[in-house]
Formats: sequence, C-alpha cells, structure tokens
Amino acid sequence: MKINPIRSICCIGAGYVGGPTMAVIADRCPDIDVTVVDLNEERISAWNDSDLNNLPVYEPGLDLVVSRARGRNLFFSNQVKESISSADLVFISVNTPTKQKGLGAGQASDLRWVEACARQVATCAKGHTVVVEKSTLPVRTAAAIKAILAIPQRQYLNSEVAPTFSVLSNPEFLAEGTAINDLENPDRVLIGGEDPEAVNALAAIYQNWVAPEKILRTKLWSSELSKLAANAFLAQRISSINSVAALCEETGADVREVALAIGTDSRIGPKFLNAGPGFGGSCFQKDILNLVYLCHHFGLPEVASYWEQVVELNTWQQKRIARLLVQKLFGTVTGKKIAILGFAFKADTNDTREAPAIRISLDLLEEGAQLAIHDPKVSPNQIALELSHLPSNLDPGLKGEGTWHPSKSVETALEGADAVLILTEWEEYRDLDWLRLSRLMRAPAWVFDARSVVDPEKVASAGLMLWRVGEGSD
Repeated sequence: MKINPIRSICCIGAGYVGGPTMAVIADRCPDIDVTVVDLNEERISAWNDSDLNNLPVYEPGLDLVVSRARGRNLFFSNQVKESISSADLVFISVNTPTKQKGLGAGQASDLRWVEACARQVATCAKGHTVVVEKSTLPVRTAAAIKAILAIPQRQYLNSEVAPTFSVLSNPEFLAEGTAINDLENPDRVLIGGEDPEAVNALAAIYQNWVAPEKILRTKLWSSELSKLAANAFLAQRISSINSVAALCEETGADVREVALAIGTDSRIGPKFLNAGPGFGGSCFQKDILNLVYLCHHFGLPEVASYWEQVVELNTWQQKRIARLLVQKLFGTVTGKKIAILGFAFKADTNDTREAPAIRISLDLLEEGAQLAIHDPKVSPNQIALELSHLPSNLDPGLKGEGTWHPSKSVETALEGADAVLILTEWEEYRDLDWLRLSRLMRAPAWVFDARSVVDPEKVASAGLMLWRVGEGSD
C-alpha cells in the first residue's frame, strides 16, 4: 500500500520515553504535528507548565528542546481518542512493567496497557495508520497487536471506511541522563517491519537529522528482540565488573586499574566497566527477566539460567555493600546516623526505579540505622514511595528501629553522621571539601564510596577512613 509522507503523529504515553522522544522529533521536524497523549492529567499538566523546571522528566537539555517546539508543533493532551483519529502514525510508548502476579509473575512483562492501546487505536483510527511499538516488548508481541488491529477489518468487511494498519517496531536505546544527546546523535535507529512502505515512511522522519546509514532495517521479530538483547549485554558487563571488584577487594588489586587494562583491549572497549552498587533504572532488570521468561517459554532453560545469574549477582552486590558497611561500623548500625548521598539510580536523572539505593537503604533500615538522604533531583515524596516508609525525625539511640529523613544539603546530611555512603555519581559529590565536612561527623567516621568519585588522598588527609568499591589493600 502506498503511504503518504507522515504529517501527524500521536504518541500514547508521556513518560520517560514518549515525552523526550516526541520533543526531539517535533524539534527536528517542524512540518509534522506531534501530539503526546496520556490519561494522567497531572503529568500532562506538568508537560504544559510554563515553568520548564517543572517538567515531569528531568533530562539535561530537555527543557530547551521543549521550549522550541511546544505550542508550535508539539502538543501534550489528554484527548486520546481525537489525537489517534487524526494521526497518520501512532507510537505506543506506555509502561511494560514486570508482572507481579499470575502466569510469569516476577519475569514476564505486563502487557495490559499495550493491549489497551492497540484496542483504542483499532477503535479510533481513520484511514491507513502506521502503528509503531516504542515500548520495550517481548519478541512477537507485534503478532498480538496485529490481531487486535485486524478487528475493524472484520467488522467493516467489504466497506470502504474500514481502517487499515501497518505495524512496526522502533525500540529506543536511550540512556537516562544523556537521553537528548542519544536522540539527537544516535548510534543507530532500528526499524523492524514487513511493510517496506511503512518502514520507509518512518525512516523518512528520522532522516531529517540522522544519517541514512545509521537507520537499520530488520525483520519485525529481530527488532523486538534486539532491545532486550542490548540491555542484557550492557547489564552483563556491569555485573561482570562488579564481580571482579569483589575479587579485587580480597586480593589487593584495584578494579579501576583492571578496568583500564581490559578496556583498552579493542575487542572489549572501555564502556560500562565502572564498578559500583549495581545497575538500576526501568529497563535492565525488567528486560533481563523478560528474556529469562522467554527462554523458559521456548524451552531453553540453560540460556535462561545464564541470564538470570546477571540479575542475581546485581542483587548480591547491593546486599554486599550494606553488609560491609555494618561490619566496618563495629558490627552494628543501630542508632547510628548514616548519610546517603544520591538516591537516583544514576546521575543526571530523577528516576529512582530499581535504584541500588532502594535495596541498600532498606537493608540499613532493617539494621536500625538512622538515614539522612540527600539527592539534588529526587523529591522526599519519591524516596518515601520507593522505601514504603514515611520520613521521620532522626532519633539516634538504641531502640533498634530504623528511620530516614530527607536532607536539603550535604552538610545537614553529614552532621553527626558516623558514615557517608555515596550511591549516585552526581557531579557535586566529586569535589566535596572533606576537611570541612569531617568536622561535622562523629569520629571515627567512614566514607563509603560506591561510585569511585572521591579523591582518596583528600579523604585520608581529613582523618576519615575510606572504603572504595573494588579497592583492596595489600
């Protein structure tokens, strides 16, 4: 079927992927109207807020992109049906969390919102519509979407008004904290589909700013699987270097030196070789568990076991750090104040999904610690939601009940603290005045650097004891 150039886009889902992606498309394609829709009225209001500091997603550079396009050809709306009806192309960019109950609980993706979107598109679309999977989905999900979109053809049999559809897969490969740069200067754009005209129509949008050789065309199923595989490979490298870090600590080696040695090997490369508290975010663990589920489903238990170990080692690393902190503080943290610097799963984002700080903080609270948590972008409400634990005034004592409290500054977090634990590599934590901060802490005080951001000499000269991930003593 001949497909005309795309002039109107609707994106269902105004979250971490949909909002920034559509903002960049609108910015780079001023002749295309882009509408981002979501049933969450509060989220849409935030996207439309005149104060760009109140956008629901924090990404460096996002505010500038939105300011250029919003109101010109970029719109945020709760009018889902109307936006679908007028669109030539519809992106499905909704959440696909891990199922919490039922078949595949703990591993399989919950696709209820994807199915709901497909049904709404089938009901509201007019003419021919290109439907694009933007959410991370299990391989062969497009088959279910196609089946749902075929319903109108059966209902309007032999009728000229029956809508028609092409289904494509166009997974995102964004890293939070660098999402805008990843969108504007992508390594590649992947488009999977069986309809060459539809593939070319989507490719033509990206060609407004992406070199043609970077636009990869694949089978639909290859595209769906590629996103899961990419995240699995990246997470595997993180678990691998963290396993080496633990060995370094026991043998006197330094994981940073080991990472440099192996990263300069052109066959390996230096990326994702920074030891730390483990991976977090919305994708890595979810996508690996989805891959595990698919491998079991297709009768590949050995492959499933291989990938499952990547997640297990990540959990072990986080529990190891909490356990190590307790051991260093004379075997107990009951009633002791611990300053947590960083709660987002990585720097330059306010996303806390699966953040290492969650599990580590919960383990320390279970031990009776008094946590003072500082993060420049994560709100106290979000921390309380992730910990399922309301904040309260810190009450150092021997009662044994762990509590936490938000701190507006690093100084207030460290005041009277027995230890500070750095869990997010925010730039402001790299050049702290440890000599001044040490005077606020209770001696003997520790710095636990899980992100390798401090200067060991400055920490030592301040009279503080230091543990750095992956650094062993002779």
